[in-house]
Amino acid sequence: MPYRHLTQLLDARFAALSPELQRAARWVREHPAELGLQSMRQSARSAGVAPATMTRLAQALGLGGFDAMRRPAIAALARSAAQAGTDKASPGVAPISALQQAQSLNVTSVALRNNTDQLQAAAMAILAARQVAFLGQRASFGIAHHLRYTCDWLRAGTQLVTNLAGAGNDELAELTQADLLVAVSQAPYSVQTVQCAQQAQSRGVPVLALTDSALSPLARTASIVLLFDAASPSFFHSMTGVQALAETLMATVAEQGGPAVVKRLGDRQQRLQSDRVYWDKPNRQRRATA
Repeated sequence: MPYRHLTQLLDARFAALSPELQRAARWVREHPAELGLQSMRQSARSAGVAPATMTRLAQALGLGGFDAMRRPAIAALARSAAQAGTDKASPGVAPISALQQAQSLNVTSVALRNNTDQLQAAAMAILAARQVAFLGQRASFGIAHHLRYTCDWLRAGTQLVTNLAGAGNDELAELTQADLLVAVSQAPYSVQTVQCAQQAQSRGVPVLALTDSALSPLARTASIVLLFDAASPSFFHSMTGVQALAETLMATVAEQGGPAVVKRLGDRQQRLQSDRVYWDKPNRQRRATA
């Protein structure tokens, strides 16, 4: 079984699992390397469950046991190691670092985990909403800011939820069922982001989630979910996957927006040129004749 089939199986059966099995499933879904390298007892300890829970999870997925659930992760690790060895063996080419390799895979994950229909549905939701609010905390704040900045080029009625002076809840309270909340978070998930998304969803506000797992608490509250990988060998999780997803999403919005987006882009560019917002070289001809 390819590792991606295991993750699809986990996603499909997650809602039917008990809370204890869901805890184990979430850990398996988000820690493929550890799953492939650790014993059942070590994995259970890392997941915060009993060893028997790992066996029961495998059985709930229709697999023979923990080893059968672990095998796809081992195979994926072996392929990754073989590829890394090939990269290092290439003559005259500097070996790619583990971090660079992870970043490359994270970018590739955007196309692997989201199909065209999903991206277009998310783009149309952004275009159809009366107002679009973008929310991201901590490391994800920069992504939310970039999304809002880019989206504002494409349509009116966008805002960044900043929680300045503690006013974040007031900003979100203005959203209605005709609006859209775009929320960004990856493990470890921001409590404030998840709670805001849950509150918005409870009031009927549609939520579009950009997150790293279909089992994340943010994904469970969203009506539309777009996914990315965030693996990294360093202490910090990589942001390359979510940045690539954000750029892909906004490119899809631009493609789906039609004449209204084209006109707004033209008007924005003309205004920025008139305001001389961006640096340009001095006019050499003017300087020569002055």
